[in-house]
Amino acid sequence: WDETHFGKMGSYYINRTFFFDVHPPLGKMLIGLAGYLSGYDGTFPFQKPGDRYEQHNYMGMRGVRLYRLVSSCSATATPVVVLELSKSLPAALLTAFILIFDTGCITLSQYILLDPILMFFLMGAVLSMVKCNSCADRPFSASWWFWLSLTGVNLAGAMGVKFVGLFVVLLVGLNTIYDLWDLLGNLSLSLVMFGKHFLARVLCLIVLPLALYTAMFAVHFTVLNKSGPGDGFFSSAFQSQLIGNNLHNVSIPE
Repeated sequence: WDETHFGKMGSYYINRTFFFDVHPPLGKMLIGLAGYLSGYDGTFPFQKPGDRYEQHNYMGMRGVRLYRLVSSCSATATPVVVLELSKSLPAALLTAFILIFDTGCITLSQYILLDPILMFFLMGAVLSMVKCNSCADRPFSASWWFWLSLTGVNLAGAMGVKFVGLFVVLLVGLNTIYDLWDLLGNLSLSLVMFGKHFLARVLCLIVLPLALYTAMFAVHFTVLNKSGPGDGFFSSAFQSQLIGNNLHNVSIPE
């Protein structure tokens, strides 16, 4: 059923048809992009589970271009995280083995779902956080800034796919609080330097993710400029901006 639902959302993006859904837009935009780049024209109705795709080019949306890429990246990132945390190569190899042969991961990576994309950003956030922690002995270096900024980017990606991404935001937040508390207790560190650490984390882990999250919705509303099934949830003023809506270009009082 989920493949039918998210496949239809991807078709809406290709057709630029406005819709309303409970999830943030990033994952569905990536599904639509994968379909567009692989030649899918957005005409398959996705009416019920089990419908045959027949001549429709669904492979880009279903698994060739996007899902196996993000699944392989997730399977690669997880052993690296384990290696960074445990410093044990056998533990990292065991993690890789478990993930590679996990039936659930293999199955999820073959359908039009948000879960593989979500896992990609979740593991990306954890990996970036761990790598940033490993650079704690050289703060404000290029590598430190890179991993801290990439953590913020992945947080925005996780939240932009599903709201369950809040859990990794909580994880990174607790890690940041612990890190700042440890720095505050370092008597050799001046308050000015501590302030720089604090502002760097605010910039990369709060401002950057919020800016990217807002930009996702800006792209969402820019692309979906035609009337669709989600019109009724929004104001008349908003509906007047959608091509094909009964209120299109009608002057709406404030």
